[in-house]
Amino acid sequence: MDQDRRITAIIPVWKPDRRFGAALERLQKQALPPERILIVNTEEQYFRPELVRNWENVSVLHIRKEMFDHGATRDMAARMCDTPYLLFMTMDAVPADAHLTERLIAAFDDPQTAAAYARQVPGKNCPPLERAVRSFNYPGESRKKTLEDLPELGVKTFFCSNVCAMYRRDVYLKLGGFAGNTIFNEDMVFASGVIRSGQAVAYCADAKVIHYHNYSALQQFRRNFDIGVSQKQHPEVFEGIRSEKTGIRMIRETARALAAEGHYLSVLQLLWQSGWKYAGFLAGKNYEKLPRNLILQMTSNRSYWEKKER
Repeated sequence: MDQDRRITAIIPVWKPDRRFGAALERLQKQALPPERILIVNTEEQYFRPELVRNWENVSVLHIRKEMFDHGATRDMAARMCDTPYLLFMTMDAVPADAHLTERLIAAFDDPQTAAAYARQVPGKNCPPLERAVRSFNYPGESRKKTLEDLPELGVKTFFCSNVCAMYRRDVYLKLGGFAGNTIFNEDMVFASGVIRSGQAVAYCADAKVIHYHNYSALQQFRRNFDIGVSQKQHPEVFEGIRSEKTGIRMIRETARALAAEGHYLSVLQLLWQSGWKYAGFLAGKNYEKLPRNLILQMTSNRSYWEKKER
């Protein structure tokens, strides 16, 4: 393998199961396999060693639950690696084929590109609403995003997802890595730094991972509460850039796509969940005015708030 194409994959995990083992096997069978896979596992007693015992290039770092942080944990792992490229994934992201890594790394043939993220595609059991939302957030056309796109794309200019994203390690270190003490959006916060430094983030539609959720309305509320908190805590990224415009466009286009396929109940579900999402987002943006016990009921990341009290 050429020196400049060496990759380390970094995957935080929590109670990994056999599905993660299958995803890991697909990652190992890439046409351009990672030189090293570093798994950061939360709580050793929940890890199953048989998931990784077949591979010499896999190492496991165990941490305590109170140590986990969306940004700081990933940054700690990144600084333990020496390959030119860092691939961050989540444990529920499954490579869709054997070309994920080579298609991501191809984006770096453009010297302006410092980060590249994959398309998230739905699995066979994905419900219609989530399938339509995935299509909106991860379209079939690739795109290179720079600061010039801000007037058109708004907050989407900074969108990048550590569900599956690759970074130049030298640029990552130069820009300071992922911010610590983050409840959410460590990837977008870093991507904003990339773009504001004059570099680019690439969306690679031909690099695919199978990844989707089937959240309830309450789960959507809690997830978007955390998003609102993140945006409030990082005004250097989000201040003056309204997310609501993108949300309205998502509702409109997703509803149109669902109706065209005859999924009228899913349109009602979209409207219902969107209301919960927006309520959670607004509550998160105003978290400083809320009592701590209410915050703990609203968040999807209780450990973040509990850690802040220590």
